[in-house]
Amino acid sequence: MLDRTKDISVSAQAWLDEFERTLGRPEPAALDRLFLTDSFWRDVLALSWNLQTLAGRDAIARELTIVAPKAAPTGFKIAPNRAPPRWVTRAGTNTIEAIFDFETAIGRGSGIVRLVPDTANGDRLQAWTLLTALDELKGFEEQLGTSRPRGQAYSRDFRGPNWLDHRNASRHYADRDPAVLVVGGGQAGLAIAARLKQLNVDTLIVDREMRIGDNWRKRYHALTLHNQVQVNHLPYMPFPPTWPVYIPKDKLANWFEAYVEAMELNFWTGTELEGGVYDEAKGRWLVTLRRADGSKRTMHPRHVVMSTGVSGIANMPDIPGLADFKGTLLHSSRYEDGESWTGKRAIVIGTGNSGHDIAQDLHSSGAKVTLVQRSPTLVTNIEPSAQLAYATYNEGTLEDNDLIAASMPTPLARKTHVMLTEQSKELDKELLDGLRRVGFKLDFGEAGTGWQFKYLTRGGGYYFNVGCSNLIIEGAIKLKQFTDIESLVAEGARMKDGSIIPADLIVLSTGYKPQEYLVRKLFGDAIADRVGPVWGFGDGFELRNMYTRTKQPGLWFIAGSLAQCRINSKYLALQIKAIEEGILRA
Repeated sequence: MLDRTKDISVSAQAWLDEFERTLGRPEPAALDRLFLTDSFWRDVLALSWNLQTLAGRDAIARELTIVAPKAAPTGFKIAPNRAPPRWVTRAGTNTIEAIFDFETAIGRGSGIVRLVPDTANGDRLQAWTLLTALDELKGFEEQLGTSRPRGQAYSRDFRGPNWLDHRNASRHYADRDPAVLVVGGGQAGLAIAARLKQLNVDTLIVDREMRIGDNWRKRYHALTLHNQVQVNHLPYMPFPPTWPVYIPKDKLANWFEAYVEAMELNFWTGTELEGGVYDEAKGRWLVTLRRADGSKRTMHPRHVVMSTGVSGIANMPDIPGLADFKGTLLHSSRYEDGESWTGKRAIVIGTGNSGHDIAQDLHSSGAKVTLVQRSPTLVTNIEPSAQLAYATYNEGTLEDNDLIAASMPTPLARKTHVMLTEQSKELDKELLDGLRRVGFKLDFGEAGTGWQFKYLTRGGGYYFNVGCSNLIIEGAIKLKQFTDIESLVAEGARMKDGSIIPADLIVLSTGYKPQEYLVRKLFGDAIADRVGPVWGFGDGFELRNMYTRTKQPGLWFIAGSLAQCRINSKYLALQIKAIEEGILRA
C-alpha cells in the first residue's frame, strides 16, 4: 500500500490511513514501520497540548503511544481546499509533501506529512517529517464568515445602546477587569489580542506610547521593513494588494491604528505596567497600571501576555569614558532623524541593521559618519539574498505557507539556512570581498546557519544591505573597530594609537537586554528565576518560553516578526481559551 505509485495523492492518503489505524491501538513496533529512522514529529498542541519536536523514530513512537489514546485523533484526510500533495525539495531532500486535516476529542487540526522512499525497505514510503497542529476547539470556534456576529443586540433595538455605546463600555473597563492583559501594542500584542477577540476572551492591550503604532512611528526616519509585504500580514486583515513591497514604518504604524479600530480591540495608550504579583490561591494577577495623566488602576487579570518584543530594555554597554563625552549620546531606540546633524560629526557604535541604517541616514543628511564594529557581523544584500528564506511566500496561499513554516523542525530549518547562506555568499561575493578589503569583520552565524538563526538565538547581529555597505567600501562612511578604541573622551573617541575621532553625536546601536531582565524588573526575582530565559533554543528544538505555557501560571510571551506573531498567536490564544474553559490546566 505504501509502495511508490504514480499517484502521490493515493500514496499520501494510504500513509494517513495506516497512521490513523495504528494510532487506534498504538504500539511502538507498528509505529516504527511508518517513520524513517531519522525522522521528526512536531506537535503544536494537537495531541500533546505542547509545542514540542521529537527527533528519531523511537522517540516519536514512544510519545505517540502515550498521547494518542487520550487525544483520540481520527479523520486523517488530504485537505480538500489546500495545496494538493506534490513533490517538493525541503532541506535538500526530495519529498512528497501533503497537507491534511484531522480531528481529536476536543478539537480540529491540520498538518503536513513529508514522505520519502526508504531504500532499505523496498522503497516503501515512510514519514520524514510530520506536523500535527491544533486549529480550533470544538464548541469554541472563531466567529468568522457565516458564524460572524449578527449585531442584533444593537441593530434592532432602537431604544437601546448602539454599537458605539457597546464599544465604549467594552474598552473603558469601568465595571470589570479583563481576563487577559497584553503588555505592548506592537505586532505581537495586536496579533494575540485579535485572536483572543475571536475566541470571546476579554482582552486589554496596554502600551506606554501615546498613540497606537508609535512603537514603529517613532523609529528612525528612514526605516522600512526589510522583508517583503506578502510575508507580513496580521491575522484576519491582509494588507491591500496596492501596498509597496517594502512597507515604510509610518505606513505600518497607521495600519496598526486602523487594525485596532477594525478588529474592535481594547487598547489603552499612555499606559505602563508598573509591576504585578500572582495570587496562587485565586489564580489571578494583581497588577498596577500607570496612566499618562498620573492616575493608577489596579487590575486582576487571570493572564498577562508580555508582547514587548524579543527584548524590552535598551542595552547600554559599559564603555570607558562614556560619562566624559560632552556631545549628544543616544541609544538607537531614541534616534529619529539625521537632518539636525547636517555638517556635524557622528559615531555609530554597532553594526546590526539599526547601526548601518542610522549611519546611512546620517550620511545622507550630510553628517560625517564613523561606524564602529564591536563584533563580526553577517551582511547580505536585501535582494535577492535576504529574501531567499521567504521563497515559499511568493506562491500558494498564506494559510498554506504559514503551515509549511510551522512544520519545519529546527534541525532541518538549520540545514536549510546553511544552504541558503552558502547561496547568498555566492550571490553577494563582490560585496563581501569589498567589505573584507576595508577591514570589516564578517561571520555567517553559528555553524553557518545565517541571519535567521542569529535572530532566533540573539535577536540581531546581521545587516540587510540597502546601501550602507557600499558606502563603507567606498570610504564615504569610515569604519573603525571597537577594539582599537581606548576610551571615549569629551570630544569623541580616543584611539589606542593616540588619535581622536571627533564627534558631536554618538549613537549606541548596541541592542537590547534579554527579556528576562524586564520580567525581573516587573515581577521580581522569584518569578524571573522560575520562568528562566526567554527566546533562543537552549538545549531544545523550540524557542524557550515563547507562545506556550511557562513555569509561572498565567504568564505568557509572544514576540518576533509579523509572520512569527501571525502564526504563533493562534496557538497561544488556543491555550488561553482552553484554560479559560477548563479544558487545559494552567
